Formats: sequence, structure tokens, C-alpha cells
Amino acid sequence: MLGKTYESQVCSIARALEVIGERWSLLIVRDALFGGATRYRDFQHNLGIATNVLKTRLDSLVQAGIMYRHRYSEQPELFEYLLTEKGRALAPALVALTEWGDRWATDEQPPIFYIHSTCGNGITEQTMCAHCGRVDEPAEINAILGPGHPLWTPATGEGPAGSAG
Repeated sequence: MLGKTYESQVCSIARALEVIGERWSLLIVRDALFGGATRYRDFQHNLGIATNVLKTRLDSLVQAGIMYRHRYSEQPELFEYLLTEKGRALAPALVALTEWGDRWATDEQPPIFYIHSTCGNGITEQTMCAHCGRVDEPAEINAILGPGHPLWTPATGEGPAGSAG
């Protein structure tokens, strides 16, 4: 069984999961990004989440720099939770997870669509090669070691043959 941290993993996916991998965290970010939720009561109402869990998740998102607390009233003292640049940068990952869920996690029609507010056309997340363009086949994607991996060799710019990080 996995613990709460992935210290033995040298992998950016594992690092991301440590920050945002708890399911309520992603749903809070989703509601903030695409539903305009900013206030505690909005998140609680939309998600039906227990108040103690919501407080813990919001505190962890603030601590991780994904959201920040902004006081919008002094009497009574009330706060809203706003996304930072780091939090807004999760939008493509959430669009990709939505597309995956629409295809593989249900037999139903998609419950929501993402559209471009400027032109009204659909938004999709795509895997792109900087040289060739769109890559549709996962078999065409290789994972190689990068400079953040302990086995990476600076002289050659790569790790042991056939290894992935």
C-alpha cells in the first residue's frame, strides 16, 4: 500500500501526486478553475465534502502555493481562496484527465465540455512533439532520464540505456 509520500520515487508524477494527488484537492481546483468557486461555502456546497476535510484540503493547497487566502470582508472576517499561477497551470492536466475519464471511466455521454471563451470551439489536451507536432500513439513516446535523475550522466546528457525516470 502506498503511503502519503513517494520519497523513493525519482519521478515528477510522484512529486505532483504528493502535492495534488488527494482526490478532493483536484476537485477543489477543478471547481476553482472551471466553476468560479472561491469561497469556503461554495466548495462545501458544490462538493458535499465534510467541513473538516475541506479545511484540511484548502490549507494544504494554500501551503503548496496552489491557492492563497484573500480576505474579502473585515466585519465579519471572511476569506476566499484564489488560485495562484501554479494552481491555474493545472488546467491542462485537468482537461486531459477529463478526456481520459470521458473515454475510459464511463459508458455515458460527457457531462461537461471545455470550450474556448473567445471563439466557442472545444478545448482538448494533446501530446505534442516540438518538431513533428501531435503524437497520438503512446508507443511513440519514450521516457529518458533527465538532469534531475540521480543516474543521469552530464557528460552524455543521458542515463543508462533503456532506463526511464
